[in-house]
Amino acid sequence: MAVYVYSIAGEEHPLRLEGVTGVGDPPAALRTVTEGSLHAVVSDAPADLRPKRRDVTAHQEVQDRLMADGTVLPLRFGLTAEDDEAVRVALKDQAAEFMDRLQALEGCAEYNLKVSQDEEALLRQVLEDSIVARELNDEIRSGTAGPDASLALGELVAGEVQARQEALATGVIEALRPFAREQEVSQPTGNDFLNVSFLIGEDQEEMFLTTELSVSNQMGEDFEFRLNGPLPPYSFV
Repeated sequence: MAVYVYSIAGEEHPLRLEGVTGVGDPPAALRTVTEGSLHAVVSDAPADLRPKRRDVTAHQEVQDRLMADGTVLPLRFGLTAEDDEAVRVALKDQAAEFMDRLQALEGCAEYNLKVSQDEEALLRQVLEDSIVARELNDEIRSGTAGPDASLALGELVAGEVQARQEALATGVIEALRPFAREQEVSQPTGNDFLNVSFLIGEDQEEMFLTTELSVSNQMGEDFEFRLNGPLPPYSFV
């Protein structure tokens, strides 16, 4: 039977799993697969596994219980293996890599930061700062612009927006980088111009949070900072 894999832990982890169940309906019982000094927390995998709220919540609850007692490598939702033996082989073949990551993640949690800027405020800023964009916009509004003016203005504004947001994103990351062991930048979606995860050690957590709040306040009301954490460090496994 296929098995669902939640986390990998070292031999020093107590692996207290009482009172916690896994994915599936009915919820599957948790167990461990051991190879050398590594343990994988697994359960039987449901045949119709999908990211239902019930199962995503169960997956997260397993991670929360394990992280409360020590360092683990939290695997993302949906990872399965053919059987317990396949899990043992993976633990054996990747033992050095898993041990290195366990050491790197010790005492750490993930914080994910997304940042967006009010679109109208950004466009006003571009028009205020760019003489060419402002003149094109005035010509279009007065009806004196040439046939290609709208396209030219759109391309100019798009380029300005991209350059400004890339610079802003770099500035935010650089302000927070000193307090992170690692960072992982992801492609932003929607109106966000920054989507970055930081691996934060317990000894730097307070300074990281204080600095993030300070940066948010300095950038002003036109910006929305959405910080989520502490989280299992999925991005750094």
